[in-house]
Amino acid sequence: MHPRVGRRELLAMISSMMAFTALAIDLMLPAFDDIRVSFDLGTGSSETARIVTVFFLGMAIGQLFFGPLADRFGRKRTLYVSVAVYTFGAVVAALVPSFGMMLVSRFVWGVGAAGARVVAVAIVRDRFEGVVMAKAMSQIMAVFVIVPIAAPLLGAAIITVAPWRATFWACGLFALVVSVWSLRLRETLEPANRRELRPRLIASGYWEVARTPVTFGYTVATIFIQAVFTSYIASVELIVAEVYDRDAQFPYIFGGVALFFGAAALINGRVVENLGINTVVRRALVTLMPLLALLAFITAVSDGRPNFWLFMPLLGLTFAMFMFLMPNLNSAAMEPVGHIAGSASALTGSVRIAGGALLGGLFAEAVDNTVTPLVIGAVAMTSIAIVCILSVWRRQGIEFVPRPIPVVDPA
Repeated sequence: MHPRVGRRELLAMISSMMAFTALAIDLMLPAFDDIRVSFDLGTGSSETARIVTVFFLGMAIGQLFFGPLADRFGRKRTLYVSVAVYTFGAVVAALVPSFGMMLVSRFVWGVGAAGARVVAVAIVRDRFEGVVMAKAMSQIMAVFVIVPIAAPLLGAAIITVAPWRATFWACGLFALVVSVWSLRLRETLEPANRRELRPRLIASGYWEVARTPVTFGYTVATIFIQAVFTSYIASVELIVAEVYDRDAQFPYIFGGVALFFGAAALINGRVVENLGINTVVRRALVTLMPLLALLAFITAVSDGRPNFWLFMPLLGLTFAMFMFLMPNLNSAAMEPVGHIAGSASALTGSVRIAGGALLGGLFAEAVDNTVTPLVIGAVAMTSIAIVCILSVWRRQGIEFVPRPIPVVDPA
């Protein structure tokens, strides 16, 4: 890396690249009511969830293109192209007169965010491996999670002094600042690892990723975990406003739940290097299953409207467990395909985000005046993810409950 860029600055820079996505979503969540009014969507309309899902779909498609570009032209050039697309999408979204045109511009915006994400993950894979990579990813996620805590508060502050469209302009400005900052970073793609930009070669790289059992299995698992995250992000504003009638408190509630994410990411970064990925994932699953069962129980007995002070902390704890799964499963999925990190990151990320957006969007748009659709989706999608993880472990000969090491009697 560039001699002026140390590990901490590098991780902070990568976190900022990853934050393109969170900022483009979380900053504007407090503006959903104003958006409904501006485009005559109706009070409490769940159509605003599409603003999130089409952005994720744009990210999914964009990664398929930016991955090969990152492997051919390098990480930095690809980042600058993605920033240009990202900023263009944000500016157009801030100017369009109709909701349909906004969705189109949000898709383009998501395409730009995809490039930044591909570059961020590829840089991590260029510089780190194995549990060290998992630790780095957790540290990145810990910094990255500051955005969901701060962005809604910042968004709420912006719309008190400016039109809601100003939140879109702010995202474009942030992207430009990060691109200038990245000038300090040396290109991390070694010349020997550059791949030609030929359709057949790109397809062979994607095929290699798809037929790698560990990469394939863990990626499928993360599709369903991503679906849970998407359904939550797309519906939480409506849940807070319509189910709990606390719309004025939304930025604080959203940020409070995000604190659980950040704490879990920090803890994961500290323990994964000592315990290993499989042990951390195993313990997270053991904790996650009863939390989901309890979440489903309190939802069922309250007809979908559980006590706020019980539901939200429990939801935060449940989602915190995902922070012990997502970065570790991503790292484990990338490990066998490090020599094509850009393409691997692109394909796995694209499949995960597209699948998560489509599945999560279904549950998010089903939310009306209860949390039942969100909870049903979380339980169902997580259960499928667990099955996928266990299938990979079975293929590798890893047991969910490790056998005790026999004690040899010295006598």
